[in-house]
Formats: sequence, C-alpha cells, structure tokens
Amino acid sequence: MLSYMRKKLNLHLKRHRRRSRLVSKDGRCNIEFGNVEEQSRLAFLADIWTTILDLRWRYKMTIFISAFLGSWFLFGLLWYAVAYLHKDLPEFNPPQNFTPCVENINGLTSAFLFSLETQVTIGYGFRCVTEQCGTAIFLLVIQSILGVIINSFMCGAILAKISRPKKRAKTITFSKNAVISKRGGKLCLLIRVANLRKSLLIGGHIYGKLLKTTITPEGETIILDQVNIDFTVDAGNENLFFVSPLTIYHVIDKSSPFYEMSAETLLQHDFELVVFLDGTVEATSATCQVRTSYTPEEVLWGFRFAPIVSKTKEGKYRVDFSNFGKTVEVETPHCGFCLHNKKDAKAKLDQGYDNLAFVLEIPEAPESNETKM
Repeated sequence: MLSYMRKKLNLHLKRHRRRSRLVSKDGRCNIEFGNVEEQSRLAFLADIWTTILDLRWRYKMTIFISAFLGSWFLFGLLWYAVAYLHKDLPEFNPPQNFTPCVENINGLTSAFLFSLETQVTIGYGFRCVTEQCGTAIFLLVIQSILGVIINSFMCGAILAKISRPKKRAKTITFSKNAVISKRGGKLCLLIRVANLRKSLLIGGHIYGKLLKTTITPEGETIILDQVNIDFTVDAGNENLFFVSPLTIYHVIDKSSPFYEMSAETLLQHDFELVVFLDGTVEATSATCQVRTSYTPEEVLWGFRFAPIVSKTKEGKYRVDFSNFGKTVEVETPHCGFCLHNKKDAKAKLDQGYDNLAFVLEIPEAPESNETKM
C-alpha cells in the first residue's frame, strides 16, 4: 500500500512540475532576442507600418494622441510666429484699417485653436487666413497636406489593428490535454479542436512540430530541434470541414518520434508538441494561424475524449462543450513497439508461419541389461 501511494505521489509531482515551453497554450511565443545590432533595430523604423501594427494598444494610442497633439501644437507655434512677425498681435497696437495674415489671433492659445481647426477641417468661421501675406497661405497648404497624411496613417493603422485575423484565432480552441489511445486498430495521439463561430475557416490545414533537444553524431547539441508531426482526420488534413469540433490524430508508427515512448517513460522525456492550424477567415478572406502546445505532463496515455456531438429530437445537431476537454480511460497498449510486435506475431500465426528456431528434442530411452523371455 505504501509503495502504491509513493508511486502515485511521484506521478503527481512529475505531472505538475514546471517545464519551460516555447509556445504558450494561447499561442504566444516565449522567446527574446538579445544583442541585436543597431542596424537591425533601424530596420524596424524602415518598416514603420508593421511596427505600428505589432504594437500593443496602449502604445498605439499613445502614438496616436501624441501625433495629433504634437502636430497641432507645432503648427500653433508657427501660426503664432507668422502673426508675431507680421505684427498682427494686439500688443503691437495695429491700426483700425490693418489687415492681418490671420484674423482674430490674439496669442498662443488662439493660434493653437486655429491650428486645430485647420488640420481637422472644423472651420468655425471666426478665424481665417487672409490674402495679405503669402507665408500664411503656404503654411495653410502644408498643414492641410500633412494633416491628411497623419489622419490616413493613424486611422488606417487602427482599422488594420482591429480587423487583423489574430482576433479570429481567439475563437479557435484546442483541448487542454492530448490523449494516446487506439483508433482504428492503431495507436494514435489525439487532440480535439473546435471552432466557436458558425462562420467557417476555409482551406484549413493542420500540422505539428515536436521540439526537443538532440545531440548529433558529431557531438553538436541542438536546442529546439524540430521534427515534423503529421496530423489528420478521417477525411484528410487538407481543406477541413470545420463546422463542428474535430478530433485530429497522429498515428504512432515506426516513423513516429513517439514510437519508442511508453506509458511508463513518457514523463521522463523532455519535448514540446506545437500544433498549428492555418486557414482563411470566411468573412474577411484574411489568413490566420492558431497555435498551441503540449508538454509531456499534458499528454494522457490510455485515455480518449468523451463524446461531444449529439442529435436532438428536432433533428438538429448539438455540440456539448461541457465535454470538450473531458477524457475517458480506456484499455491501451503501453507502447507502440509492443502493439506492432503483437500485430506481427498475430499475422504470422494467422498465415501459419513456423518458428524455424524451434527444434523438437526427443530423449533417448535408457538401455536395459534385462532380457525379456
């Protein structure tokens, strides 16, 4: 009894120990870049559009507000300078018949208000440019053009940020755990994925990468070595009909990296299984990618997923998401190697193959000195 409790405790500790992972469950990559050269950093400014799109909302809104306030204040200073050089301000005591460059600019505050009205094309009609000086007309043209550029860039960046397919990926969910059990007579690793929207993901393609540390025959240690993992559903892994939750599976055969693992040694391996789902959003025709990952503690050997789709009395199909992550324990071979050996032995037995190494030895009868009469 004590040994049984100790075994269960060790299994619990192994499953809950913290492992470093490259991809989080929600698809974010846990990686940082160090000692990047200055020339490479300047490349971010060269591609300013992508840089703005990748910024967080708080930084984007800070740049948005700073760009508008900064341009308004800068041109407010220029309008004040024009009025000051033309001696339009009240402190210069202009005569009654004097025509200023800009009507009703009395100080820096009024110059800022005129700059704001000009750039956002409000035009209250109280302040306006006259034909008295060409400098004011030239400044008006420059501010109007620059204001259109700023408005187009910032509004376009916000609209592009809102409509990015990254938000659509939030409505694609994977099961918290992966399971290993028999499916169609084969040992398979299974994962459940669901689309929470009724709109489809067109041209869906799903695949996986197994990340692990390997040592080459030359002695080189490769961290995050990537091994392709093929996933499929019963209809194939191309152009998924993603109208209901799907159970994707990877067959653990002799070419699979899971082939040499077993139920007892699974937690001793150090790997991370990253699963990708690519597709086109039906509403926007934009391509999106959903990612998640599984560590050995999140792979359950000897389980299968509980049923999730049923049919109502009205003839509709109902998806019960309360069973989306539930698993049921089933009888499963403890390794892929044993399953294949068992199949090979059964096939040979069915075909009547003899064991050529078997030799029947008949013991010789002992000699007797007695003679029967």
